[in-house]
Amino acid sequence: MTKARLALSREQILAFRRRIGALDERLPRSSASLRTAAWAGLQDSMPRAALLSLHARVDDTGPDALDDPSLTQVWGPRFSLFVVAEQDAPIFTLGRYPSDARGQRVADGAAALIRKAVGDGRIAYGHAGAELGVPPNSLRYGTTTGMVRLRWEGARAPKIWVVPRPEMTAAQAQLELARRYLHVYGPTTPAAFSKWAGIGLADGPRAFDGLGSEILPVTTPVGDAWILAADEPGFRATAGEPAAARLLPSGDSFWLYHGRDRELLVPDPKLRDELWTSRVWPGALLVGGEVAGTWRRANQNLSVQGWRRLTTRERTAVEAEATSLPLPGLPGPIRVTWES
Repeated sequence: MTKARLALSREQILAFRRRIGALDERLPRSSASLRTAAWAGLQDSMPRAALLSLHARVDDTGPDALDDPSLTQVWGPRFSLFVVAEQDAPIFTLGRYPSDARGQRVADGAAALIRKAVGDGRIAYGHAGAELGVPPNSLRYGTTTGMVRLRWEGARAPKIWVVPRPEMTAAQAQLELARRYLHVYGPTTPAAFSKWAGIGLADGPRAFDGLGSEILPVTTPVGDAWILAADEPGFRATAGEPAAARLLPSGDSFWLYHGRDRELLVPDPKLRDELWTSRVWPGALLVGGEVAGTWRRANQNLSVQGWRRLTTRERTAVEAEATSLPLPGLPGPIRVTWES
């Protein structure tokens, strides 16, 4: 007799994601906490995004938090810039190594070109392309060998360098990448994993098959999906008290979803269009555990667009969160304006 799928409610799913994402209660500052906060990577394509994602999850996050030696930057999922724990870098790079021969030749060739341009030093990303006579963007493919690192500080072009080949295999790295994705983004599907990671359409299902009994089928309000078997008790647990407010930057892992998964987080289609715009995404305003609006920042001026009438206490919590953002180099203190 086939075992019935575990049925998970929207409330159970969001409570679990907040809890394991340290969004209900910040973690104490330590290298271990930074690694936990970056368990599925912190997207950093928008300047300071990874810093703000850390601030939402880890106590005492200062403007220099990304300089912690336990962290590094890589071209991660979809070749976007990600901040990850240094020891986890192979998971986010080699874990996306192509499964086809042509893709492998491209990746290995790009890594070889970077080594030729850089040697044992570091070089600006654009300069490397010019020196080699290739489009700089083509060098990103070398990241999937696990041997490329970079440092980008927003205003300047990133510098790149090479490191030794990881000891783990590409298959091992991809399985661990799938585990990370299931833990942070679950319940989820193989197709969603393929899209998030930027890997082949057949690679996601192959990775999920490779996890075998480590994953469980579940039903959710938006369809059938999978979770890590080890996470089942967490989904069943009583929800904790959500934080009063969090300001999550563009691309934060709590809301980096596509397709039907967005419906679970934001049920109203009109509001989804305000969060996942066709242009540059704003930040997401989290109030009492629910996405309650969007926010944008220009220097020290931060504007908030609420989706409902917030109480005085809620607005005070949002403003306190905003003024605590660890943004360096601002011309003055952060000022919050509310848009109607």
